[in-house]
Amino acid sequence: MIYLQDLRVQYGDRVLFSDLDCSIGLNDKIGLVGQNGTGKSTLLKIIAGEIDAQTGRVEAPKNIRIGYLKQMLDPNTSQCVLEQCLSVFPEIVQARKKIQSHSNTEVWTDEDHEALEIWHDRGMEKEVQAIKLLRGLGFSQDDLYKPLSQFSGGWQMRVELARLLLEEPDILLLDEPTNHLDIESIIWFESYLRQFPGGFILISHDKDFLRNSISRTLEIEGGKIEDYRVGYDRYLEEKVQRAAIKAAAYQNQQKFIAEKEKVINKFRAKASKAAMAQSMMKQLDRIERIELDEYQDRAFKLRFDPAPRAGAWVLKGEGINKSYGPKEVLRSVDVTIERGERVAFVGQNGQGKSTLVKILVKSIPATAGKVEHGYQVALGYYAQDQSDALDASRTLLQAIEDAAPESKRTQLRSILGAFLFSGEEVDKKVSVLSGGERARLALACLLTHPINVLVLDEPTNHLDMASKQVLKEALLAYDGALVVVSHDRDFLQGLTNKVIEFRDHQVFEYLGDINYFLDKRNAQDLREVSRGPQGEQAAPKPKLDYEQRKKLNRQLTYLERDIEKLEEKIQQIEKDRAEVSFYDDPNHKAKLDELETLKQQLQQKWNEWEQISKELDEG
Repeated sequence: MIYLQDLRVQYGDRVLFSDLDCSIGLNDKIGLVGQNGTGKSTLLKIIAGEIDAQTGRVEAPKNIRIGYLKQMLDPNTSQCVLEQCLSVFPEIVQARKKIQSHSNTEVWTDEDHEALEIWHDRGMEKEVQAIKLLRGLGFSQDDLYKPLSQFSGGWQMRVELARLLLEEPDILLLDEPTNHLDIESIIWFESYLRQFPGGFILISHDKDFLRNSISRTLEIEGGKIEDYRVGYDRYLEEKVQRAAIKAAAYQNQQKFIAEKEKVINKFRAKASKAAMAQSMMKQLDRIERIELDEYQDRAFKLRFDPAPRAGAWVLKGEGINKSYGPKEVLRSVDVTIERGERVAFVGQNGQGKSTLVKILVKSIPATAGKVEHGYQVALGYYAQDQSDALDASRTLLQAIEDAAPESKRTQLRSILGAFLFSGEEVDKKVSVLSGGERARLALACLLTHPINVLVLDEPTNHLDMASKQVLKEALLAYDGALVVVSHDRDFLQGLTNKVIEFRDHQVFEYLGDINYFLDKRNAQDLREVSRGPQGEQAAPKPKLDYEQRKKLNRQLTYLERDIEKLEEKIQQIEKDRAEVSFYDDPNHKAKLDELETLKQQLQQKWNEWEQISKELDEG
């Protein structure tokens, strides 16, 4: 067992929790729930030994192995994906490198033989295990040997998760592990956790994931912890029952106290009864007072201003094609969003939902086709990584000031207050915020402009259950056009009046809400849609003919020339930047901006090169 005893954490005047006691079995499958900012991530850090509580202690068995997945990472590594996963066993990585670098002509030294022994003893088994974990989390075979630096933060988080699972700890501490996983990977991970021999504590706001994974629920509210030794659905039922019982007990206690105080006041007036009144007061003082949980009503306030009048249609895409190198994402897509229309984008991951959103808001260009914005469109766009895109070095107030027009400056503190950032909290750095707090801040930034077209790409990532409901209620009251990408059926239910499904590079419209769409697709939920029909087999890809291979090889040659030129330019600026005199040049900022642009161009060229190389290998 792991014992948490009298834990207290306080930041300034704010007490996250106090007198927190709990015991955790090494085989318990626990979901840690509660509103954003109540201290869930902090509690995991304390159990993991990352930080200490101000008071109290954690007692755990000796030699227990705890695996901790943080909510945010900063892995700066040039290792390939597979090596990074294996890096939890440094001796295996070193043995692997030594064997790979050994030439046939070299004489095997004692050190080489030792490396070979390590590799045969444990290395081969762990590499096979690592590959299975990485493939389960969505990496292709080719991805395993690419540098980790080529992948986004979400994919780097998947590598960290695989690395953690490879270590096979006794207990897992998982802070929002599904935020960067697609549905297929989430389903795989649920299956893994069901078979995991140890215990785990996970923080998640994904109801389905909690339903399918946990058998015990711990809730942090109002600085205390409530233990429900049941799964997620039963927890929701018991929570209501406990609240009703507590409310009834509170009413009875208040009635009892009022009656006692009435008698005490009556006896005080008589000298002969004064001693009895004093005794009754002492008895009353010793009663443990029941307090109702006022913090349950603490939620941020979100209300969109009335939408300015727009034209009959607000967003229009005609003949949209989008490809990344040879990889086709969208093909001849037509879509029109009318004034006040409410549309949900759904479908399998990788089918182009976020891509079309970015094209419609003109964040990225289409490969072919035309995009238009209607008359007097005022666009609000929340990207899938919007909260991650906030400048971590800025304070909350500075971040919203960066997003706001001058005319809104006097209202910014009030807007932050509505999102539960008040007083000195507005001077906190973005870097110290939890994922849910960052999401709230990003939503607050949206409210600094009048909006008649609101485009939201996975807006509920990082939001707790209560915050999701607040956002949904605000969207139901919003009178502008709405486009929302989501895989959360509960969130989408009743929210939109049209569903656009992305499938086979194209889109299909359904004139109804999410329930109508699922009924038409004969599916129970969006997970079923995302998996596709049972037993569905992908059609075999046709082999490339001579002319196609010739064309792709020619494209590779051109790309390699471009890559070489870009790398030369980048090396030159990097060399100049190493000189002390570089920053004396008044144009040095422009040079640094050019460097970032060149790096982005280089990354794009490498992506295209890899896609074409893969197509040649497979064709």
